[in-house]
Amino acid sequence: MNGNGLSQIVLYVVALTALAWPLGWYMARVFEGRCPRWMRFLRPVERLLYRILRVRPEEEMDWKRYAIAMLLFNFVGLLVVYLIQRVQGTLPLNPQGFGAVAPDSALNTATSFATNTNWQGYGGESTMSYFTQMLALTVQNFVSAATGIAVLLPLIRGFTRRTTEKLGNFWVDLTRATLYVLLPLSVILSLALVSQGVLQNFSGYKTATLAETASDKDGNTVREQILPMGPVASQIAIKQLGTNGGGFFNTNSAHPYENPTPLSNFLEMLSILLIPAALCFTFGHMVNDTRQGWAIFTAMLIMFIGFLLGCWWAEQSGNPRLARLGVDESAGNMEGKEVRNGVVNSAIWATATTSASNGSVNSMHDSYTPLGGLVPMVLMKLGEVVFGGVGSGLYGMLVFAIVTVFIAGLMVGRTPEYLGKKIEPYEMKMSVLIVLIPPVLVLLCTAVALLVPAGTASISNPGPHGLSQVLYAFASMSNNNGSAFAGLNANVPFYNVLGAVAMLIGRYWLAVLTLALAGSLARKKIIPASVGTLPTHTPLFVGLLIGVVLLVGALTFLPVLALGPIAEHFLMMQ
Repeated sequence: MNGNGLSQIVLYVVALTALAWPLGWYMARVFEGRCPRWMRFLRPVERLLYRILRVRPEEEMDWKRYAIAMLLFNFVGLLVVYLIQRVQGTLPLNPQGFGAVAPDSALNTATSFATNTNWQGYGGESTMSYFTQMLALTVQNFVSAATGIAVLLPLIRGFTRRTTEKLGNFWVDLTRATLYVLLPLSVILSLALVSQGVLQNFSGYKTATLAETASDKDGNTVREQILPMGPVASQIAIKQLGTNGGGFFNTNSAHPYENPTPLSNFLEMLSILLIPAALCFTFGHMVNDTRQGWAIFTAMLIMFIGFLLGCWWAEQSGNPRLARLGVDESAGNMEGKEVRNGVVNSAIWATATTSASNGSVNSMHDSYTPLGGLVPMVLMKLGEVVFGGVGSGLYGMLVFAIVTVFIAGLMVGRTPEYLGKKIEPYEMKMSVLIVLIPPVLVLLCTAVALLVPAGTASISNPGPHGLSQVLYAFASMSNNNGSAFAGLNANVPFYNVLGAVAMLIGRYWLAVLTLALAGSLARKKIIPASVGTLPTHTPLFVGLLIGVVLLVGALTFLPVLALGPIAEHFLMMQ
């Protein structure tokens, strides 16, 4: 560790906090229907959309109607993305003449983008036309992120409302999240990325003559290089801001056409966590107690910094086996990393993208040291509540907060309360299901993949690292992240189908349970705080919350991690 690396981390954390606070205030105003004056020029567009879609914005829904609307909207989106891929060869904006995507890959991709996972078993520049990239994938980047916010808002309203079934209108929340938050931020970031050299065009692919001939993997002489083109910046902006992560190119943001400069790298890293961090402050404003938002944000930030320092240390320490071969390890473990990014920027990105449900990469996680790769793996296994996905991360952390006050209540023999709402058996049942379903899904799918030949056939490395590849894949898909240990060949029917099932359960089962929890909270009365009420804005509560999150993760995953990355670390040190 050195001063230069620490200064980069401090700059990142300070910039994130400084931007998240005002954005959180702005989003609270938007979702409460009090849009700031400078954005009111979008109100006619909002009203027009309601008229076209025949939405009555003043009509609120109970949790069941809200859930049905959310599920139907996402199912239609999934179906449209699947069909576009299957008939891609007959659609316009396809200068390379790409044909239809295979059925299993199309199913996996449609599910992936609808669930905000953006797991990619294909190479974007060799598989998807511009039409598919824009009208299918980029559109889902917007609406899947907006769906996450739309599921969060009823939970926040559940804490603030009393004795009611009404939790808001899904169509209004979806529209406002897209129109007032995601679109403006994406336009700003797209223009900034274009200024740094990120591509944005509809040209066909170009060819360039090599200064020196080269050979491909089969030994054939290569004299030309194909340079992919396309509408890249518009997709990269929303992939980062919406914690989507799906790249236009196969190597994602390690590709210089997606991420060409130090400034573009910093902006993309910052945008990964910007909205999830800001939603903590939105929560504080909407429950009329900004201290609550700061408490949640602080808990997330402490865990993020701790994991980031661990990842940076592991990668900066290098790989002793490479050192024995005479490789210069003074810059740390540079295998799989871009020289222009270095170890610290790679570690920041890897930690940010897996603490959020983003999954984009600027380095290859499969090439990290065992402990360096352990960090992104653990962050996903915690349920991605360390900032997490847009909307989904905060509602996951609020569920952990409910579990925390329940445990604290048991310790002192008092009925637990959170924000004036009693936490009773129904709320705990919903909370426990939300907390435990993702790890069960990860472990079950991993076990199946390791037991059947179709699963083991895709593993490229024997021993502990092979286990890590499969474990990482299902941690990524079940928690809607999308990053991968790329040594696993996941673009096969087995992983495409099982992965699609994991993504659907990981997204929608938890979303429906969260809405049920919101409905139960909204029906309760608000109880005034008393002497026996546990304050949930203090350092003590922040520490308890962090402890509960880490303890649940350790109890669930420590045995399998001991067989994977931890065992691999000791083998590396021999």
